[in-house]
Amino acid sequence: MNKLVLGATGLLALASGAVQAQTITLNAPGADDDLTSLLRDASLSVSINADEETDKAPQDYVAAARADYRRLLTALYAAGYYSPVISIQVNGSEAAGIPPLDSPQVIDTVTLNVQPGPLFTFGRADITPVAPGTELPEGYAVGADAKADVIRQAASVARTRWQELGYAKVQVADQQIIAQHSDNLLAADVTLDTGPQLTFGPLIVTGNADVRTAAIQRIAGLPTGEVYSPDALTAAANRLRRTGAFDSVALTEADDIAAGDTLPITATIAESLPRRIGFGLELSSVEGVRVSTFWIHRNAFGGAENFRIDGEVAGIGGTTGGTDYTLSTALKVPAIYGPQTDFTFTTAISREDEPEFLIDKFSTEALVTRLITEDLEIEGGLGLLLAQEETNFGDRDYLLLTAPLAATYDKRNSETNATSGYYIKASATPFLALDGGESGARGFLDTRGYVSFGTDDRFTIAARAQLGTVIGPDIDQAPQDFLFYSGGTSTVRGQGYQSLGVPQIVDGETVTVGGKSFAGAQIEARVGITEAISAVGFYDYGYVGADSAPFQDGADQSGVGIGIRYDTGIGPIRLDIGTPASGDDQFKSVEVYIGIGQAF
Repeated sequence: MNKLVLGATGLLALASGAVQAQTITLNAPGADDDLTSLLRDASLSVSINADEETDKAPQDYVAAARADYRRLLTALYAAGYYSPVISIQVNGSEAAGIPPLDSPQVIDTVTLNVQPGPLFTFGRADITPVAPGTELPEGYAVGADAKADVIRQAASVARTRWQELGYAKVQVADQQIIAQHSDNLLAADVTLDTGPQLTFGPLIVTGNADVRTAAIQRIAGLPTGEVYSPDALTAAANRLRRTGAFDSVALTEADDIAAGDTLPITATIAESLPRRIGFGLELSSVEGVRVSTFWIHRNAFGGAENFRIDGEVAGIGGTTGGTDYTLSTALKVPAIYGPQTDFTFTTAISREDEPEFLIDKFSTEALVTRLITEDLEIEGGLGLLLAQEETNFGDRDYLLLTAPLAATYDKRNSETNATSGYYIKASATPFLALDGGESGARGFLDTRGYVSFGTDDRFTIAARAQLGTVIGPDIDQAPQDFLFYSGGTSTVRGQGYQSLGVPQIVDGETVTVGGKSFAGAQIEARVGITEAISAVGFYDYGYVGADSAPFQDGADQSGVGIGIRYDTGIGPIRLDIGTPASGDDQFKSVEVYIGIGQAF
């Protein structure tokens, strides 16, 4: 016999009429621990007695006890018990017989006596009609425990499969559930009414004021005239949300079927404030301060076009060359060629004042981005890059025609603070020298993975691997900012910024320049301390090579350290302290990094 006794003590507030029950007892002879827990969770009497923050009057306990007949019965049916005997007594009297408006003045005891009876099994488990490809729950079968929840799950699965085939208005037309008490068997028969197969009707837009209705319909890309699909409905809503122009998007089906077995859909939207401004701040004890800001208009021309201006100043107070500047603009037009394809036009002017080179650049790109699946995105386009370089190899000007290509597969559960999933981005930028320099290509691969475990997933292992290469021109002819260095916050923390390159002899002197290949790895162990604070330990590795093939004709470095994260909701504030784990300065120096967002 399982017996649960919950004692509660408190003050009897006679003046206000509030009262605390002295004892609430749940007796469930023959029930195992799981069933006893299920009954306890279902009982309203148990739950209100456990609530110490609210005063309870005697009628509250009587009302809870009367409600518990149905609540306990429902829980027993859910677990497969169809012959229970339930008695609920308040001060020794059956709760069902106590008038709701004539409660006792004082509640001393509430006793819930539950005899579950035998566990029933399915003698019949039928559902008709069943659509092709339907996978009913394994528990919905003759001989399995006859849990009411399994019947509901089977009906839900069957309805969902019919909806996937276009029968949007499928519903349960009849159900016969008969308990055969003599044999402890349950016969379950569920009949569905599929209704006709439907096609998507027109998309009716409501709630918009500044974004044109035609633009919303184009971006949603609802396949009007095609067979109804819940996945297509979800995808249309997601496309509208991704524009960033709307605070909320809801696509709902019409209650009634329209002429020609069509189903009209209504898009109810709430537009976001069109303008937004933001900023970022990063601090490194060596690289200095990086300040960035942006301004966005989310509906530039009435078609949910996103126009963005970014500005950044980096290297302030650092010891890694001079100060860097960037000013860029980007205009993104959604659904330029079908709902899955966007167009982006960018321009940027910048100065990079690094220890080994100084570059002034102007670049522009026209990119087409296509969403293949919810997780996979590809992009490609053309660009022009005009640059003036001052390097160890001399000064030069060049003009390049570029063809940036990229594919991104993102299965992370969060972009700013991932705890599970993975991320892969592969990019390649062939470039053709129109004036000065040499032609070639730059490629880069960035992969990240996250695994969490422990209570509430408090422990997270995050890992990152990077590979880069430049093919075509020699090191002295390649665009210097296309080459690779190691050291600093984005490669190897603890090592000096761009401290690892490849040696080259120029005019009889040995200088360090970027390499034609790079291989890097970062691993972090993140441990949650509180809801908002976590501690991090990390190890970073980088290899820079003079050859286009990684790990050829080069050198490596590594760094280790610890950090703290404070979650702000928009991304964690990051503090990392790193030290070299290799080289002449091994464990002899410390670098500090502060920023917003995880390191990767």
